[in-house]
Amino acid sequence: MDWNRAAGLLMVLALHGAVFYGLWSARVIPPPVEAVTLFVRFINPPPSQPVPRVVPQPASPKRLKPETPPVKPPHYHLAAEAPIVSPAEAVEPLPSPAPVIAPPPVEPPAPTPAPPKPVGPVTLSSELAVACPERTPPVYPPLARRLGETGKVVLGVELDETGRVSAAQVLTSSGSNRLDAAALAAVRTWRCDPAQRDGMAVRSLATQPFNFTLEGR
Repeated sequence: MDWNRAAGLLMVLALHGAVFYGLWSARVIPPPVEAVTLFVRFINPPPSQPVPRVVPQPASPKRLKPETPPVKPPHYHLAAEAPIVSPAEAVEPLPSPAPVIAPPPVEPPAPTPAPPKPVGPVTLSSELAVACPERTPPVYPPLARRLGETGKVVLGVELDETGRVSAAQVLTSSGSNRLDAAALAAVRTWRCDPAQRDGMAVRSLATQPFNFTLEGR
């Protein structure tokens, strides 16, 4: 194995020598005289120095120079100066008016109920004779005349819708049954005007007094 390696090495050296000889003969490789020897010197960089840390100082606040309001030239007349708005200036739109809220409708008050119509007969404020165009005075009973009976009787009378006497009674007696009966008999024959209520004939109540007196006594 050592001989084989040595033979290979010799062959390689021979090939290199042939190549160098060819290059030298073709003037590709300069001759040793023309060759310039270059010496390269490596300069070691200086040791790095620590960079000083610069602390920024707070900037002093700038004092604003007070603005002096411009002096307007004197005016010789008073006039309302309207603000001049340039097209470039933005004009803020006017706020829209607040919506008008209509008050809730007021309900009309409930109608007052009509008072109930009175029922029953009407009480006359005057004597019954005032409303009776046809009336006959009572007949003095002969026995009561002979006995000299006198007195005042008050009757309570009820009329129907036609003006006829529908009922009669003694409210205050004269003290004589004959005189009281004569007054009741007379009043039952009377014809009267019926009482009115809202334009309609209704029943009515009234009183009627009778005085029984004897003349010449």
